[in-house]
Amino acid sequence: MLNPVYLLPVAFWALLGISFHQDRSRYRNCYLLFFALFFSAIALTYAAGPFRGTIVALIAWGVLLTLLIVPFFLVWNGILMIRREGRSLGNLLSLGLGLAVGFGEVAAFLAVVMPETAGESWDGANYLFQISRLGMFVSVSVFYFSMAFVVFMLYCVFLQIIPHKRDFDYVIIHGAGLLDGDRMSKLLSDRLDKAIEVYRKDPTPPVLIPSGGQGDDETISEAEAMQRYLLEKGIPADHIIKEDQSATTFENLKNSKAIIDARGGSTYTALVSSNYHVYRALRYCRKLGLKCVGIGSHVAFYYWPSALIREFIAVHAEKKHLIMLLAGWVLLMLPLYFAYFPVS
Repeated sequence: MLNPVYLLPVAFWALLGISFHQDRSRYRNCYLLFFALFFSAIALTYAAGPFRGTIVALIAWGVLLTLLIVPFFLVWNGILMIRREGRSLGNLLSLGLGLAVGFGEVAAFLAVVMPETAGESWDGANYLFQISRLGMFVSVSVFYFSMAFVVFMLYCVFLQIIPHKRDFDYVIIHGAGLLDGDRMSKLLSDRLDKAIEVYRKDPTPPVLIPSGGQGDDETISEAEAMQRYLLEKGIPADHIIKEDQSATTFENLKNSKAIIDARGGSTYTALVSSNYHVYRALRYCRKLGLKCVGIGSHVAFYYWPSALIREFIAVHAEKKHLIMLLAGWVLLMLPLYFAYFPVS
């Protein structure tokens, strides 16, 4: 009989394959991928035989060093974001997460050290014990929400490396804000360059739908600026249909789908957006009944952490996922609560 250590990763990879084939935007895929990777790592470690202990030690040291480095990296990234992108709330997210993770790690350290250093006879011992309990609640909470973000991040990366077909009928290109009212930003030009790459690799070149309306501070619509860029790059005018009435990602897709439906529908459509944004866009596609594959464009590395944190918050702002996230936190905290405050 096959050892369960090897059965678990096979089972989770199979479940992920089935769920991924059905719908790439399902939230459960994030956790199926995480557990598939987790149990695969255990199986590979188990298969190492006499080197098992060494591998476990290396993994443990790797995790410890990562935990120590992550908060410093996020704080540094947050400062870099502020310097390069300005002091908007969205640009402060990686800095805030770095401080939160660092605070959680300090709280975990104090929760372990305080009970050991405070003698029971000391008058302030009980006070320190209470602080250590609070520290443990804080550190476990930070760990839980950090792991939820890691699970989300892994799946967003997975979406970018998984192969996809190349024969599309339409390619929807998501807009982004224009500079000085009419100039292309690097973020937007990267999306267009990726769409052009998809177009040129397609055996039957698809119709490109640049999508984005005109903001209050813009002199032309994003779709108009995108169309001009595509024409300059040699895309034929009859292969471009602009959608210039949308103001949000959901409207981008809704209006683009209306264009596609009016032209007889599509067998297969691609959406091109920045890599951090693909997963949430695919979720909107599912709500609209638009069969779609997401293709991510390059994003500057320094920009990626804060952008992905925004996506994580946006997805978990949905009522169902917020309830699931909080329910998981409550279930994790209950054993800790009863351990500290046993029912008499």
